[in-house]
Amino acid sequence: MASIRSASLPAALRDHVVAWALLAPALLLLGAFTLYPALATLLQSVMSTPTAGQPAHFVGATQFAAMLADPVFRRVLRNNLLYAAGSIPAAVVLALAMALLVNVRFPGRALARMAFFTPTVLPLVAAANIWLFFYTPGYGLFDRGLHLFGLTGRNWLGDPTTALWAVTLVAVWKQAGFFMIFYLAALQNIPPHLVEAARIEGASAWQTFRRVVLPLLGPTTLFVLVNAVIGAFSLVDSLFVLTQGGPDNASNLLLYYIYQNAFQYWDTGYAAALTVVLVAILALASLLQFVVLGRRTHYR
Repeated sequence: MASIRSASLPAALRDHVVAWALLAPALLLLGAFTLYPALATLLQSVMSTPTAGQPAHFVGATQFAAMLADPVFRRVLRNNLLYAAGSIPAAVVLALAMALLVNVRFPGRALARMAFFTPTVLPLVAAANIWLFFYTPGYGLFDRGLHLFGLTGRNWLGDPTTALWAVTLVAVWKQAGFFMIFYLAALQNIPPHLVEAARIEGASAWQTFRRVVLPLLGPTTLFVLVNAVIGAFSLVDSLFVLTQGGPDNASNLLLYYIYQNAFQYWDTGYAAALTVVLVAILALASLLQFVVLGRRTHYR
């Protein structure tokens, strides 16, 4: 028995060595590009910004206290919450509506699917440039449409009351097609006999959708909502093209404000503290979604 165990030990050890060798590249990339930046950012958030004459030193929660007294941060956070409240429901509802539309057979269904999904494959900067033409005062598409009805155009991106919602509209247009693909796949995986049984029982189309289809789309909706929340707090590309956070921070969002502090103002300590707050917001939002929606989500 002892000889059998001693003979099997090298083989088991070899299996462990091979397993860790296969995992090593992924672990190395995870540590270098995820774990190390996260820890470095957390450390930098409690350190001062180094200058030519003074190295970084420990300041504790000073950066976070300055954040609470920063009127720009409060406005940016409010903008981001409004942007999330406007873009997430609109993108999810529009994605579900488009998926329901292209899930039924009709002439030109393939063309409709392609048209709905096309914005997703466009780079965000390119999409923002397209919408920049739409919003151009005087001769943009929106102003031209208003002129046809005798209405006066406006500076959509230069007006503080419309700049944020103009950016939100671009994001909804860009994201809805991406979310539609997941809803379409989920709809095609719903067993047809469940829908047929509801119709035999006399359920209307709305009752069938509300009582049968929508609950079965629960896992997909949870996945889409988590991705939508992450996207709502990570928008930065289109702001470079459309507004650069203006006018007067009316359309500035949290990630773009982090970029401004880190690379325009060179206040890396404050930018790191803002990043910690952003990650905390995303973690809390995701946790709430899994706790609240996860209980009502059926996976079978």
